[in-house]
This record gives sequence, structure tokens and C-alpha cells, in this order.
Amino acid sequence: MATTGVLVTMPNAARRPWLIQGGMGIAVSHWPLARAVAAAGQIGVVSGTGIDSVFVRRLQDHGVDGELGAVLERFPSQHVVEQVLARFARARRSSAARYRNIAMPSHRSSRVAVELTVLASFSEVALAKLGHTGTVGLNLLTKIQLPTVPSLYGAMLAGVDVVLMGAGIPAHVPGILDRLARGDVVETPLAITGPAPRSGAPVLRFDPAWLATPTPPRRPAFFGIVSSHVLATALTRRASGTVEGFVVERAVAGGHNAPPRGPLVLDDRGQPVYGPRDEVDLEAMRDLGVPFYLAGGVTTPEHVRGALDAGAAGVQVGTLFAYCRESGMDPRLRADVVAAAQCGGVEVTTSTRASSTGYPFKVASVAGTLSDGAVYAHRERVCDLGYLREAYVTADGAIGYRCPAEPVQSYVAKGGSPEETVGRVCLCNALMATAGLGQLRRGRTAEPPIVTSGDEVADIVRLAGADSSYGAADVIAHLGRDLPTAT
Repeated sequence: MATTGVLVTMPNAARRPWLIQGGMGIAVSHWPLARAVAAAGQIGVVSGTGIDSVFVRRLQDHGVDGELGAVLERFPSQHVVEQVLARFARARRSSAARYRNIAMPSHRSSRVAVELTVLASFSEVALAKLGHTGTVGLNLLTKIQLPTVPSLYGAMLAGVDVVLMGAGIPAHVPGILDRLARGDVVETPLAITGPAPRSGAPVLRFDPAWLATPTPPRRPAFFGIVSSHVLATALTRRASGTVEGFVVERAVAGGHNAPPRGPLVLDDRGQPVYGPRDEVDLEAMRDLGVPFYLAGGVTTPEHVRGALDAGAAGVQVGTLFAYCRESGMDPRLRADVVAAAQCGGVEVTTSTRASSTGYPFKVASVAGTLSDGAVYAHRERVCDLGYLREAYVTADGAIGYRCPAEPVQSYVAKGGSPEETVGRVCLCNALMATAGLGQLRRGRTAEPPIVTSGDEVADIVRLAGADSSYGAADVIAHLGRDLPTAT
């Protein structure tokens, strides 16, 4: 079900946000970017993808500073804080040392691992909300199911205002938010590829009482990220609770895209071809009576004005923010992309093979990254983060996990098809490297990154100044140039 006419409004603010900063993972949309956008009066968003690994790797690199320390003191279960800091923040990692990894998520994950995810999500949102009264959101992928509930609860403990989810139809999530806001136990069945075990799918159980929270947190608004009015309609009908808004993401957006509707047709470069059936029916979106934001290819004031004139509540923007100073992208990589864009040398393709999720994925051509065939061929296939693994039933009836981006021999031994491994990229490790948190491999080889951008990445040159740099405030000022001073 869906609410009618509800708009997210900022506390103590006269204007309502017309812009959502895209939730770019892993850690590109980190708390400094979300804080800058929210403080400027718009909706800042942190990515929750892999947040537990992001958190412990930051601790190993930087320890606990004053701001993080103040945030950690507010966490309701200090024994969780103490055990995490004792394990990961006691000593700094040298640049020549590997990160200490946490266990890959599974339905057998320990309570300690679940509590770490809660703490990491809490910390990211709490840091984003420091020093202003603006609106902060959390972005999660529906496809990554195991950390969802603890990530939601941690963000809610920190006062997150909006939860945004795509890469699937997250119809179950509004109801989960309702239960967490009541302090209820949440149980969700593990999604399994192929036949379910005879005993039934395992249940993922989360009990808020584990964290000794004095009072249940408030429920945030829920925004579904969809690719069409058809999916928006389906979500409103199937949702287990209220849906306060939608982000309608078009195929020119970066990251994961929805596949074209109907039979898959590829162009001469192997990219999916989108047609009239994939165009958004804005009249149908308006008829739902739920606020919606348009996303994908929004790089000019004219795009913003056009979205508002079409009845949208605003726009979501990712690519322009991905290369601003506050972005979590590795600064050297970010500078390389800006410089290449200034020379017209960044090509973006839509790969149907890169992501193990099965969704098309945008890949920007950047030297030294996995867009380079030689870099891809040289990288050792390793699966040690495991966020995109799928659960399946083994020959003896147990639950196992596999990913077509893992070593081919391992994947095939788990019943996977060797054809499925061709061209796959370990997005977990690659995107961690994109955020400057890449693992060191044998011979102290750095994990290569991957860059994803919307098709209009060349438009970042409109903002890059004499020093090839710009800030989040510059993005907002540029896009809102033609808007009235109050909305």
C-alpha cells in the first residue's frame, strides 16, 4: 500500500528538498558527501553496501577521531563498540599490510557479526547527520539480502530520515521498518536460487533487544527505486507497509540498471537495447499519488526544471556528485576521471556481464581499472567479501553460497555453469578499491578498481574549475540555478 501526497520535509527548514544525492556504493556516497548535501538543504544519502567492511577498514587505517568517538558514545550497546574497537582499532595498518577481513555474510553469521553491521550503519548515518538539521537517507540494494535488517536498524538508531532501495522489488521492506519501529523481532526467509531445501528456507532472525535500545527508533520514510511506472505500480500494490516516494531511474544512470523489458536485444557493442516500452509514463506516475524523483542523465538546470514541470517532486543525481571533492572515490582516481573527461576520453558502456547480479552495469573506461582488458586478465579471481553471493542447495541438502565472479573452478564445483563466469567482475572488491579501501593481494599487488558512471559523465567538465575540482555545493548551485528561492 502507499501513502498519498507525502513529501519528505527537512526538520526546521522552509524549503523542501528538490534533489536527492544518489546512493553510490561502495562508500562513494559516504558520510562527508551526504553531510554536505544535507547541510545545503537537499537529501544527502549514504550507501549501506558493504558498510561493515567499510567501517572496519577505516578503523584499521584511521582509528577513532573526535567525531567518530562522539558518535560511538551514543550507541546504545557499548559492549559492541568495545569489542569492535578492540579488534580493529587497536593498531594502525601500514600501507604494506593487508586489511583484516571480517567473515563473509551468511545465514549462519554470528550475532557478533550482525551487531557489527548495526554499529557500522549507525555510525555512517550519525556522522552524516552531525552539525545540521537536514535530511539524510540510506541506500541499500534489495539484491543483497543478508545485511538488510541490521543495516536498517543501525540507520534507524541514528535517526535516518529516508530509506531508498532498488535492484529488485523491495515490497517487504516497508513492513520491516514498521516492525523495527515497534521494537519487534524481524524474521525473513533466505532467498535461495533453485529448488528450496526439503526442510524449507532458513529464516534470518533479528531481535532489536540484542542492542538494549531504551526506546524503539522512529520509522523513516521509504522510497522505492524503480525503472518504470509498471514497477512503481507493482510496488504500491505489493508493499507490506507505506511507500512514501519513488525514485524513477532511467537506463542512462550509472551503476546497476534494470534490464530492458521484453526479449533482450544487444547492439553491436554487446549493450542492451532499450526501447519505447522502457520509457517512463509520467502521467501514470502522477496518477499513483506518490511523490517521485527522476534519475539518470540529470546534469543541467534544464533537466531539473523539466522534471519539476512534468510533475516530479525533484531529481536524483549521482554522477556529478561522484567526482566532487566530498565524494568517497579515491582522490587520485577521481582526478584521473575528471582529467580524462576534460579531454573527452571517458567512454561509458553498459555491460551485461560485469555484475554477478544479472543486472546490466555501467562501466567507465578509465586507465588502470578493470575496464582495461589487460588489467582484468591479470587480476587474481578472489571472493573474500561475499556480498553478492547467492544461496543455493548443495548436493547433500545443505545451504551453500556461490558467485560467478569467484574462481571458476570453485564456482563450477558448486554446481555453477562455467559460461556464467565469463566476463564477471568481483564488484565487491573492485568497488572497495574505488573508494580507496582495496585489499592487497599476493606480491603486495593492489586490488584494481572499477568506475561506474552515468552516460553523461562528460558533463562533469561544466563544474570542474581551473584546478579541475568542484564541491557538492557547486553541484547544487549549478542544478538549481533556474529555480525560485523557495519551493
